Amino acid sequence: MRPGLSLEQAPPFTVPLRFYLAAPFFLAAAGLLAAWPDGAWNLDWSWDRPWGWTWGWTSSRWSPRAIALTHLLALGFLGLVMLGSLAQMLPVVAGVPLPASLAVSRLSHAGLLAGIPLLAGGMLTLAPWALLAGAGLASLGLALFAGAAALALLHARPSPTVWAMRVALLGLLILWPLGAWLAAWLAGLAPARDPIALTGAHALAGLVLWVGLLVVGVSYQVVPMLQVTPNYPPRLARWLAWGVFALALPLAAGGLAGWPAAWLETGLTVGLAAALATYALATLDLQRRRRRKLGDATLDYWRLAMASLLLACGFAVGRQAWPEALGDAWEVFIGLLFLLGFAVGVVNGMLFKIVPFLAWFHLNTQVGMRGTGLTSMKDFIADADARRQFRLHLGALGLLLPSPWLQGLALPGGLALAVSAGMLGWLLWRARRVFVAAGGREGG
Repeated sequence: MRPGLSLEQAPPFTVPLRFYLAAPFFLAAAGLLAAWPDGAWNLDWSWDRPWGWTWGWTSSRWSPRAIALTHLLALGFLGLVMLGSLAQMLPVVAGVPLPASLAVSRLSHAGLLAGIPLLAGGMLTLAPWALLAGAGLASLGLALFAGAAALALLHARPSPTVWAMRVALLGLLILWPLGAWLAAWLAGLAPARDPIALTGAHALAGLVLWVGLLVVGVSYQVVPMLQVTPNYPPRLARWLAWGVFALALPLAAGGLAGWPAAWLETGLTVGLAAALATYALATLDLQRRRRRKLGDATLDYWRLAMASLLLACGFAVGRQAWPEALGDAWEVFIGLLFLLGFAVGVVNGMLFKIVPFLAWFHLNTQVGMRGTGLTSMKDFIADADARRQFRLHLGALGLLLPSPWLQGLALPGGLALAVSAGMLGWLLWRARRVFVAAGGREGG
């Protein structure tokens, strides 16, 4: 246990668990959507039309399917896990409980669970009722949780993790109204002077400020604690979140206002990529110096995630410098690296540590471990099963990364992602069953 943690203030197990258990369904839905073919049957075979089908989403990030996939991954899988992690870490790390945690988690979870499928369906079909209903329900779920988290963070004891959470919450408060406005525009109810710039600002706030910085803040705690590494360098932990925010905010605002100077956009992009790459290199160095030398699936996931982040940063700079040479397909490639390789990889790997740890902690607190027949956290999720799931995810990523050019790979890649997500969900549900069978109570 690390100093400064207030484990006695941890919320009931059901608060984070309900978010964790629901998240893999959205990851599986993204995989199935990626594998679903377009077009009519045709006997002419090519990479773009294997077995006579077409896949129209991977060559452009502006296709309805690419947008729906992005939201299933970012809002469905990543968003749910991050809300669950915030509910867990606010009382334990920041020393402040989420106000009315049981009620807030239930209502927020319900709003997102109903809203995300409707929103993704509306993006696929451009049905105004689905867009508006999905955006409204998801917005209510996010607003309720964000309001409660903001109240808690106002009174939290300062630390690098708390500051990263605060900045990430600012990112959420930026991306949420932008996303709601875009949904209203797609439904024909709101004007948009420059929807492409608006989408770019929304994506930057969501992927970098919300997802990226929350991953960074959480990693300050979970990497040293669960992987037995030294702490992150104090200067990096103190200033990284604010540096990323200071670079990303004008980058998003400049896109909305119309860039007065191309060199400024390039400079901000390079600076942002350098900041995130510094974090990735620091994380890899800490893991190299870990005191527990045995590897596991979580370590494999983190190494894959940091490598993906480094590649995404490099290609993003290259795309900025040579936009004509690196066209639209490269944008999809960079997005897959960041979303599926980095963000989903980190979150998937952390779930294999966080859920068993929480199950072990609550079981030990409630009934004690004696007499349960359980000896360690590996009794909840075996490392051999976690490694099999990692290999499925790695295969899915390897197939989907070249799919912007070889679009036929979207079929096996999407199916592999769906199977990987299904196995993740099964392992999490099985960990819950082990917890309950040993006499654990979820607490609400």
